Amino acid sequence: MMSEREEQVGYDVHATEARWQPVWESLDQFRADDDSAKEKRYALTMFPYPSGDLHMGHAEVTALHDVLARYWWLRGYEVMNPMGWDSFGLPAENAAIRNDEHPATYTYANIETQAASFKKYAVSFDWSRRLHTSDPEYYRWTQWLFLKFRERGLAYQKFSPVNWCPNDQTVLANEQVVDGKCERCGAEVTKRELNQWYFKITEYAQELLDDLDVLAPTWPDRVVTAQRNWIGRSEGAHVDFEVEGRDEPLTVYTTRPDTIFGTTFMVVAVDAALAAELVTEERRPALEAYREEIRAASDIERLATDRPKTGVDLGITATNPVTGEQIPVWATDYVLADYGTGIVMGVPGGDQRDWEFATKFGLPIVRTTQTPADWEGEAYNGEGAAINSPAAGVDVGLDINGLAVAEAKHATIAFLEQAGTGRGTVNFRLRDWLLSRQRYWGVPIPIIHCDSCGEVPVPYDQLPLELPELKGADLKPKGTSPLAAATDWVNVDCPECGAPAKRDSDTMDTFVDSSWYFLRYCSPNDDTRAFDPAVANAWMPADIYVGGVEHAVLHLLYARFFTKVLADMGLLEFREPFSAQLNQGFVINRGKKMSKSLGNGVNLGEQLAEFGVDAVRLTLVFAGPPEDDIDWAEMSPGGSLRFLQRAWRLSGDVTSPAGTPFAPGGGDLALRKHTARTLHDAAELVESFRYNVMVARVMELVNATRKAIDSGAGPADPAVRGATEVVAMLLSLVAPYTAEEMWERLGHQPTVARATWPDVDPALLVEDSVTAVVQVQGKVRARLEVSPDISEADLEAAALADESVRRALDGAEVRKVIVRAPKLVNIVV
Repeated sequence: MMSEREEQVGYDVHATEARWQPVWESLDQFRADDDSAKEKRYALTMFPYPSGDLHMGHAEVTALHDVLARYWWLRGYEVMNPMGWDSFGLPAENAAIRNDEHPATYTYANIETQAASFKKYAVSFDWSRRLHTSDPEYYRWTQWLFLKFRERGLAYQKFSPVNWCPNDQTVLANEQVVDGKCERCGAEVTKRELNQWYFKITEYAQELLDDLDVLAPTWPDRVVTAQRNWIGRSEGAHVDFEVEGRDEPLTVYTTRPDTIFGTTFMVVAVDAALAAELVTEERRPALEAYREEIRAASDIERLATDRPKTGVDLGITATNPVTGEQIPVWATDYVLADYGTGIVMGVPGGDQRDWEFATKFGLPIVRTTQTPADWEGEAYNGEGAAINSPAAGVDVGLDINGLAVAEAKHATIAFLEQAGTGRGTVNFRLRDWLLSRQRYWGVPIPIIHCDSCGEVPVPYDQLPLELPELKGADLKPKGTSPLAAATDWVNVDCPECGAPAKRDSDTMDTFVDSSWYFLRYCSPNDDTRAFDPAVANAWMPADIYVGGVEHAVLHLLYARFFTKVLADMGLLEFREPFSAQLNQGFVINRGKKMSKSLGNGVNLGEQLAEFGVDAVRLTLVFAGPPEDDIDWAEMSPGGSLRFLQRAWRLSGDVTSPAGTPFAPGGGDLALRKHTARTLHDAAELVESFRYNVMVARVMELVNATRKAIDSGAGPADPAVRGATEVVAMLLSLVAPYTAEEMWERLGHQPTVARATWPDVDPALLVEDSVTAVVQVQGKVRARLEVSPDISEADLEAAALADESVRRALDGAEVRKVIVRAPKLVNIVV
């Protein structure tokens, strides 16, 4: 028998990697055939941004993703597993500014580095479908889609207060502001009033919400919940409050119209244009000072429950449409201009923020819902009978006193609709998608602004509208897009009237690029259209989408929106892009997220150099369930390597000829059963994403095979060959180099990744006996081989009769015997 040292010398991981890489490349074994008669499977992983070489996060997600893609190939499916790069964006632009170069220099150099690393890492990508979103051949169709959305009324421009990152000098969508900070650079986000482009995602809010019910069984719960909360559907009413001397009423949205009797003031978003329109001249200086004071506050800060309430009385009153009372109108920062109507009716008895505001400024507080007997709080918005609606002795034509909340809401809405002062409605927290960016390295917005013709689309036959050549200092942010200063590019004749005009100088949010890339993979070289609908409909929706939970709202919501619009355009036959989704956890180190400042970073290249690709991949897959975080400090890639060497050694010990049937009538029956059970269970484990358990079963099979070789069956036993071939096939899902080497040593031609999954003889899955564990006071005292269908009574009797158990009891009185036939007996004394 080889020593461990001899075994390690015999299996040179780096020589193995160098040997098989060119072989696989020449075989092109993972090229998907659009015309194949096989059942199709689309394995999709979130494509990376090209910021340097691959890191541990890339290693984890692609190792997990590859298990399922390779499994589908073995099961006989035609598998599309493409790869590309999300290659526009700020990091490349900022690097170009630092290095006085074009962003493409940084971007494409990193892409080539990552592509080489992915190939070394042996991920089963179909490289014929490779794409980069910064290629004009790709973003031509992003611009085409923008114009098609605009034709459908789904892309529009408007002035509004927007999130502004002072560091990156660009606007941000609401989804890109995390705890009041820019998600990319961490700078405090402020507000600016700008004319920006939006996608009307709110048009699809209800469908985006409804279809989460369809996705819930196959998507992670936290992703579905995050999207439900972000869309934020609520039912209520729009209510009109008249203002003397103003033609248009102030319209508020409320989820509790039944509390209108407790409305003692109104508040308008301080940064809304309406506040400046309503304020009296006497109060205007106070409003302007207040607006300047809150200008730097983010939406998150403004909505914080512990933020002190501030405001300015606008000097006007509005009429409560039910009571007829005149109530003051204030401007405040705890109302947002782009939520609802930007106006809120102040009901301090039912809203804690309103309570705090009324208390600070001495405004009346009227409860309209009966509080529970033990209520000790302030504002109350729970269930209870309506009170003071109206107050005693007052007759306004509506009396909801005593009604439960639902009945009171219904009655109030009916009254408002009959009076013409309100209407029942549904509202969503979801806002339209702000897609303009004031930076260079992105898709140019294909719109020309003409003083005579207004917004004019770039003609389709002039797409792509390519970026001009800017680099270095010309890219520095100036509060407007660097493209605005590129006069030769910006200044253009209007396509409609021929007069001097200007191109739109903003570029698109990179989330636009990634909202449809999975469709382009289906026909990446088609230069006549964004994608071939027939091919896309054949492959999609993607059967699995693997990626980080950090994209639970942004990317996934946008991709779902795009898919629904394209279906309405008649290009797709499905309305959801991803049938199932798998989120991987994070790779951390010493209990914390990897960080240069903490000094706990783990360099992937160093790990690969020390232990080899297969050991790193195996370690990541075996570490635990895919969604759990992996603490690399607790992992043992060295242990993984030693296991792979043991598995490799099996393939050299087999002496039966290649082609020996997998499950012949002869051979070691116990090993044949173990192999059949492993193969059967592996399918269920992979399909339920329990990859780590599948690896554990392979490890057990390796041990069982070694035991069979060393203790009687011998290397010529056909059961040994069958077990070793199954080990090689299952290892190909996580350790492709080792598996390919084993496959060749077993006498087969490359490649194991395209082998045929063996059929399992059902007779081999029938258990003749199982091991029952017997515990006394929680400690294992015996293991009994019993029939799988043994009764609880018989199992209890066998356990109590066992000599080891009798010694452990030592005459003590048995108080209780817990039996879980056929595998467990627990005796309590």
